[in-house]
Amino acid sequence: MSEARAASARERGERRRAQTRTALVRAAQQLLAEDRTAVPVLEITQLADVGMGSFYNHFSSKEELFTAAVDDALELQGALLDAATEGFEDPAEAFAHSFRVVGRVHRVQPRLSRVLLSRGPELIAADRGLAPRARRDIAAAIEAGRFTLADADIGLLVAGGTAMTLGQALHDDPTIDDAAYTDRVTRELLVMFGLAPAEADRICALPLPDVASGAHLDD
Repeated sequence: MSEARAASARERGERRRAQTRTALVRAAQQLLAEDRTAVPVLEITQLADVGMGSFYNHFSSKEELFTAAVDDALELQGALLDAATEGFEDPAEAFAHSFRVVGRVHRVQPRLSRVLLSRGPELIAADRGLAPRARRDIAAAIEAGRFTLADADIGLLVAGGTAMTLGQALHDDPTIDDAAYTDRVTRELLVMFGLAPAEADRICALPLPDVASGAHLDD
């Protein structure tokens, strides 16, 4: 076999391997969203439409797969937030923008939301997704005199807990106007963090990107 043909064969093999891993991660995300993680590996591979042996070529256990599934969702959430806050110079505005986007994602991207909510409080300390971006913006807003909080970590605990509670509330009651409700919650957070009510109102009225048109777990 020529070097070119061998290289082409390796590339095809790498693509198939990547496709298999993605299929397994997507299957795990579906199970997380449905709160069905106590399933055998065979069911996961059937859902992913891959062979049983393929599972252990990529993951040593279900726990490792589910961790990878959450990490993938966090990466997607982070990409959405980075795109939504690009160009903001005011960290208070950036924080509010991120929080308002995350609130809307719960309704327009329910699988992404449910995968993240499945991990509960541990997401507040995650090193990907909303948590590190929220802490960065809160710390910058404190430094700039925009927020009067004494500690960025306390602000992150408040914001993270509020984000999870908000997401669950939106799932529990589909009649809630997710956009209006999220903006009201964001406004109260901003006031709690030290902004004047009128300033909080202004920030929460800023236009947002269409989060429904961003990348989805199903893509």
